[in-house]
Amino acid sequence: MSLKIGVIGLGGIAQKAYLPILSRAADWQLVGGFSPNQQKARVVCDSYRMACFSRLDELARQCDVVFVHSSTASHFHVVGELLNHGVDVYVDKPLAETVEQAEHLIEMAQQRGRALMVGFNRRFAPLYQQLRNEMKNPASLRMDKHRSDSIGPHDVYSTLLDDYLHVIDTALWLGGGDATLLSGTVQSNDHGQMRYAEHHFQCGDTLVTTSMHRQAGSQRESVQAVCDRALYQITDMRQWQQEKECIVSELPSPSWQTTLAQRGFEGAIHHFIQCATNQTAPETSGEQALYAQRIIEQLMNSNTLPE
Repeated sequence: MSLKIGVIGLGGIAQKAYLPILSRAADWQLVGGFSPNQQKARVVCDSYRMACFSRLDELARQCDVVFVHSSTASHFHVVGELLNHGVDVYVDKPLAETVEQAEHLIEMAQQRGRALMVGFNRRFAPLYQQLRNEMKNPASLRMDKHRSDSIGPHDVYSTLLDDYLHVIDTALWLGGGDATLLSGTVQSNDHGQMRYAEHHFQCGDTLVTTSMHRQAGSQRESVQAVCDRALYQITDMRQWQQEKECIVSELPSPSWQTTLAQRGFEGAIHHFIQCATNQTAPETSGEQALYAQRIIEQLMNSNTLPE
C-alpha cells in the first residue's frame, strides 16, 4: 500500500524544490495541499492536479506523511498538530523557533512513534556526501555561502536561524560533528540586520570555518577541504575540483543529474519516504536535527565573541 502524502505551505520552496519531485509519484500518492491563503493554494494545487484542503486537520486525516513548508513561526503549532494526528512529518529547517519548542516536538514524535525529519538537504547533496566519504585526516575545512543582496528585512537572529543554520549544519557534519566554538564574529548594520558572519570551530583534529556575507554581490557556495595529500574544492554543489601530487583534476556533473538532485532535495525526500515506509529514524531527527540550532543559540549568547 503506497503512502499518502500531503503538503502544508505552498510558497516558493514548496513549488521550486518539493512539489516537482513529489508530483512524480512512484511509491506514494500525492493527496493534496493546504495553505491559509486559499486563493493562492487553489492555483498551486490545480497546477499539480491535487486536492486543495481548507483545513489542516482535514489534510492530516487523509495522509500518512506531510511535508511542512510554512513559516518558521508556524512550525511548532503545525508540526505539533500533525503529530497529534499520527502523521509522519518532514519540516523545513529549523524545526522550531526555539530549542525548547524543538525539543518538545521531538519528544512528541518519540512518544507517538512517528518519524520526524528536519530538511537539511545539503547532507544529501551527492558531492558533499562524496567529499565526506573521501576525505582523509582533514586539517581544515571551510564553507562559504554568500548572498548577492539579502540584508534584512529580519534581525540578526532570524537570519542566523533561517539561513546561516545551513552553513553550520553542513560544515560541522562534514567535519565530523562534536564541535567546539573557538572564535567568531557577527557583524550587523544600524538596523540590527546581519551583514557578515564568520566562525571557527574545532572538530577533533579538524579546524572548521563557516562564513556568510549578505551583500557579497555573489550567490556562490563553496567548500574547501585541506587533507593529507589532497585538496578539495566544491562550488555550488555541482563543480568538483581536487589536487593530488600537484595534479589538478575536475569531476564533471553527470549530464542526467537534475539541479534538485545536485542540491540534495531528491535524496532528502526519498530518504524520508523510505524511513516513513519502513518506520526507521531519519538521519536528521532528534539530536541531529537540533545540534546546529543549539550552535546558533551559542553564537548569539556567547560573551566571548567580538562585537
